[in-house]
Amino acid sequence: MTRETASLAILFADISGSTVLYDKLGDEHASAVVAKCVAIMAAEVPAHQGTLIKTIGDEIMCTFPGAAEALRAACRMQLAVTAAKPGGNIPIYLHIGFHCGNVICEGGDVFGDAVNIAARVAEMTRAREITTTQATVDLLPPDLKSQVRPIFRTGLKGKQEAFDVFRVVWEADDTLSTRVGLSLERRPHEGRAELWLQYQGRSYKLDEQRRSLVLGRGQDCEIMICHNLASRQHARIEYRFGKFVLIDHSVNGSYIRFKDGQVVGLAHEEAILHGAGAISLGQPFSEGPAELVEYQVR
Repeated sequence: MTRETASLAILFADISGSTVLYDKLGDEHASAVVAKCVAIMAAEVPAHQGTLIKTIGDEIMCTFPGAAEALRAACRMQLAVTAAKPGGNIPIYLHIGFHCGNVICEGGDVFGDAVNIAARVAEMTRAREITTTQATVDLLPPDLKSQVRPIFRTGLKGKQEAFDVFRVVWEADDTLSTRVGLSLERRPHEGRAELWLQYQGRSYKLDEQRRSLVLGRGQDCEIMICHNLASRQHARIEYRFGKFVLIDHSVNGSYIRFKDGQVVGLAHEEAILHGAGAISLGQPFSEGPAELVEYQVR
C-alpha cells in the first residue's frame, strides 16, 4: 500500500442537529433528507478540485489542494443547501470546519495532526458557520482573507500552544461581519464583563482576555464534566461584545437554570448567560443532576 505525504486542506462538513431531524420526520423521511443534503455537499467537492475521502452518516470528509479551494467549496456547500431546501419547510443547517497542513495519504484516506485539528475545529463550529485556523488564513489570497474574522482561541489535546479560530463570512447579509467592523468605541460594554464558573471546587474566568472555553467529557476540554450523558465536546461558552453565550454541540442537550428559576434547554442552539445560575450538560434539571457548573456574570 502506497504511503505518501502531502500538504492539503482537510474539510469536515456536517448537518447540524440531525438527531432532532429524525425525531421530527421519522427515520425514513429523515434518512432521505440527510442523503439529499450529503449529495449536495459532495457535489461541490470535485467542482473545487477536491477529493471526497469518506462519508460518515450525515458528515463528509474531503481534501483540497489549497486553502482557497477549500474556502470556496465550503461557501458553495452552505449556499447550495440553503437554496435547495432539502428539508422542505424544515431548515437544514450545516457546520463546516477546515485546516491546512501536512498529512499522510494512504489507502484513499488521510491521517496526521492536520486532520485532527480540522476535526477539532469542525466540532466547535455552530450551525450555519464555517470556521478555519490561522495557518489556513495565512495561505489565502487577499480577496479571500477579507472574508474571515477572528472569533476565539482554543487548545488541542497534546498541544501546548492554543490556536486562533476564524469565522468565514459566506452570507451577503452577515450581521456579524458588520458588527466586527464597528469601532471599539461603538461596541457595547466591550471589555467590562466577567463570567465566573465553578465546578468541583475549581473556578474559571472568561473576559476580554480569555474569550472562550469548552465543556464536555473529553480530556481536552477546559472544564471536564464527569458524566456519561455529557458529550466529548459538549458545549462552548464565548465572550461576544460584552455578552457570554453558551453554544450547545451535544447529543443530549444543555440546560441552563437562571437565578429566577427559569430553565432553558438547548439542542444545537445558543443562549446568553446573564445574572447567575447553573448549567447542566445532558441531563434536565427535573432529573436532579448532580454535575452542575455554577456561573455568575459580573
